Amino acid sequence: MRVTVRAPSARDQEEFLARVRASRRLHHPWVSPPDTPAKFRRYMRRTRRDDFRSFLVFRREDDALVGVFNLSQIFLGVLRSAYLGYEAFAPFAGQGYMTEGMRLVLRRAFTRLGLHRVEANIQPGNLASKRLVRRLGFRKEGYSPRYVRIGGRWRDHERWAILKEEFLRTVPALRHSRTKTSIEPGANPA
Repeated sequence: MRVTVRAPSARDQEEFLARVRASRRLHHPWVSPPDTPAKFRRYMRRTRRDDFRSFLVFRREDDALVGVFNLSQIFLGVLRSAYLGYEAFAPFAGQGYMTEGMRLVLRRAFTRLGLHRVEANIQPGNLASKRLVRRLGFRKEGYSPRYVRIGGRWRDHERWAILKEEFLRTVPALRHSRTKTSIEPGANPA
């Protein structure tokens, strides 16, 4: 693996905001990540909630921040599911770092968090994002018009999902893993 993932911290603010600023063209109109110190602080508060996990993706060779993944609306109990959001940062997009990062995040979601299902909602024109989830084994489940409000507009989305057993088939070493498959409320295993 050329990347590592870890939870964000306050010390990441400067690099995170610089990457977001450098990636505005890449992100528009797909996502609106925190782009001010105040928004970054709100994002950091959100990372402490039980229903949200964030993972920053760093390139091993130089510890450069290349992207971010967020698991939101984490439901435990009988659903054991979450929504996955993400953005690559320029100039690292299209180099495979997000594929490797997503694999690590899904591994944590299905083992440490004990999730059964992860869903990604993608705007139909975001071809790079659809290629990314397909590479990891997601399947398209449906289409939702005017589903998510981004940049002040309601935008259509395709719903893509992967189940734990589907992911485990792509990663043979995890099939028989004895990794703990649940978390206690308040724990942040990111």
